[in-house]
Amino acid sequence: MSLTTNDDALRRVKLLSLDVDGVLTDGGIYYADDGNTYRKFNAKDGMGMVRLMNTGVQVTIISAGRPGGIEHRANRLGIKHVFTDVHDKLSVLRKLCEDLGIGMEDVAHIGDDVNDLAIMEHIGLSITVADAVDDVLDVADIVTRRQGGAGAVREICDAIIRLQATP
Repeated sequence: MSLTTNDDALRRVKLLSLDVDGVLTDGGIYYADDGNTYRKFNAKDGMGMVRLMNTGVQVTIISAGRPGGIEHRANRLGIKHVFTDVHDKLSVLRKLCEDLGIGMEDVAHIGDDVNDLAIMEHIGLSITVADAVDDVLDVADIVTRRQGGAGAVREICDAIIRLQATP
């Protein structure tokens, strides 16, 4: 679906939840000879998240990925709610919503693979990237024009900012 068919849902978003691998990155994980792993994040996505948080919308990262670089990136952007090595993303999101006083209907989540499906079925707005797996593409309310790690998160952040600024 296009963004315009979900204007009301985007206007309601109080919390944007994000997966990492395949959403904030292109899904590639680089392994160095010493065993360290590296991810490439998109600077435009980062600016979008900062701009969105400046409007008062909360941002969280919930990832099955290993701790380390994810927290460093989030810290640099000022994202306070970061959860890594998570196997039950829905439980983590429910607890965060309870702590923040935000209803699940006011949450948007961007995910790209089957471990995001549980969240996507229990929130107000499920979003995926253009290159997501078919099972996720089938249930998403919105599919971005851009692929993961290539400005898809910025696309959504800009849409939320634009829609929440207009009556």
